[in-house]
Amino acid sequence: MSGPSITYSETRDIPLDDLLRLYSAVEWSSANKPNELRDALMNSHALLTAWDGARLVGLGNAISDGHLVVYYPHLLVDPEYQGNGIGSELMRRLKAIYEGFHQHVLIADGRAIDFYEKCGFTRAGKTEPMWIYAGKDH
Repeated sequence: MSGPSITYSETRDIPLDDLLRLYSAVEWSSANKPNELRDALMNSHALLTAWDGARLVGLGNAISDGHLVVYYPHLLVDPEYQGNGIGSELMRRLKAIYEGFHQHVLIADGRAIDFYEKCGFTRAGKTEPMWIYAGKDH
């Protein structure tokens, strides 16, 4: 049996209900701030989505200065679709947009660490991630 037929898009015409369903499916607290989530994604430097027909099944975004540094704050795949290479393809496409940039940055925890290492990321020296965070899901 083959996996789902996924299409990738740079559209920003994404219904809010679709975003909330995806973010809720992965239990991200930003789903509790729907308007802020939508506005943040729409103001991203890059926004890529993965679709199974009309169903939003994956999303990745980037914030960047457009020249040297890119930060990848969100990469998520619907749990029903994980393990089909969707996250890897979204990250491959995002990294291609910023190829040659001096710094590609993200924060990873839990099992995401292994995933990002497979995507070519390594721990940033002896740095420690730091934040002021309003969520409770970490």
